[in-house]
Amino acid sequence: MLGRYRLPLTLALAGLLVIAWAVMVLAASGPTVPVDIKYSRFEPDEFRFKAGQEVTFVIFNDDPIDHEFILGDQAVQDGHELGTEAHHGSIPTEVSVPAGATVETTITFDRPGELIIGCHLPGHYAYGMKAIVTVR
Repeated sequence: MLGRYRLPLTLALAGLLVIAWAVMVLAASGPTVPVDIKYSRFEPDEFRFKAGQEVTFVIFNDDPIDHEFILGDQAVQDGHELGTEAHHGSIPTEVSVPAGATVETTITFDRPGELIIGCHLPGHYAYGMKAIVTVR
């Protein structure tokens, strides 16, 4: 009698196991944080995370011009402000964000402190294109 129900029960159990696995994977990964770029500003302009937390930033550039997403302390920001890199490669804390594009980057915040997200294309940082990241 169980013979004809064996396949549907096996498939149902397999489906539940896949769902349970997906829930565990999603719970283990960090949050996804949207960042909008509008009028050469980051929105929001303040973030708070826990030390050790992994975060995936989804950066939406709604401006008609290119920007960048540079995460680091003041020394990193100063170095980029003096630098001349127009585009960035595969470093998670240094991301180019073309006009109208959406870009993702995943960062693990190793230790407590204050960091800055900045855009260092000519004049952007001086204009105020920065956001504060507090890690506790």
